[in-house]
Amino acid sequence: MTDGNGSGNGGGLKLRERMSDVGTRIRESQTWGSIFRPGSPFRAGYSDSPRNRSYVVMNNVLYHLHPVKVKRHGVRLSYTLCLGGLSFFLFILLTVTGIFLMFYYTPSAEAAYADTAALSTSVTFGGLVRNLHRWGAHFMVITVFLHMSRVFYHGAYKPPREFNWVIGVILLLLTLLLSFTGYLLPWDQLALWAVTVGGEMAGFTPVFGDQVTFALLGGVEISGATLLRFYVLHVLFLPFIIVIFMAVHFWRVRKDGGISGPL
Repeated sequence: MTDGNGSGNGGGLKLRERMSDVGTRIRESQTWGSIFRPGSPFRAGYSDSPRNRSYVVMNNVLYHLHPVKVKRHGVRLSYTLCLGGLSFFLFILLTVTGIFLMFYYTPSAEAAYADTAALSTSVTFGGLVRNLHRWGAHFMVITVFLHMSRVFYHGAYKPPREFNWVIGVILLLLTLLLSFTGYLLPWDQLALWAVTVGGEMAGFTPVFGDQVTFALLGGVEISGATLLRFYVLHVLFLPFIIVIFMAVHFWRVRKDGGISGPL
């Protein structure tokens, strides 16, 4: 409500001015500056220019995920098929659904199968999340393989990108290992035979075959220790290694000049 002199509008104007002053003081504070470095559009006195946009990306990790410039062929869906992005999205999906499943799974030979079966009968949306995790793992293997096939077909493994090609091969192997270790966790007949075959294959490792088999199985035969070891590999060790190699992979894409162009 306002009087005839419009004092209500004047009060609103003063409130907006005070809010603007508070916002300016916050943006000029040392705490704000430690988060958003100079040149950020969230800093006071920012001027939008090509130089400042480049400065923002180079000096702020929150913006460094996106390049300053993108080559025209790099945004053509028909060229990249977005296979790298799909692989990364599926990894995030598997991480989120995997954390959910960990709340209802016990990595022991006595409870693993029962817990897996209970997801479909006793846990709200348990069957949905488990199927998202299962099919997401299948699709991730497919998309990573197709991504590498696309890179090979377009000759993107050639200099100066040969190091990143090696990183990609390692990521493909880690993805296969992640899928294999997760395949064993329900601890049903398929899992037991898969562990048997995997253990026999590991036994053919040159020089250290027996030691590798013993380390994977946690003994001389399949037991609850075997399940625990594959569980730790699946939920902790392999994801940790994959995150490191993905970070190096993304960084090298940027440092090698972005996505390689058509031949």
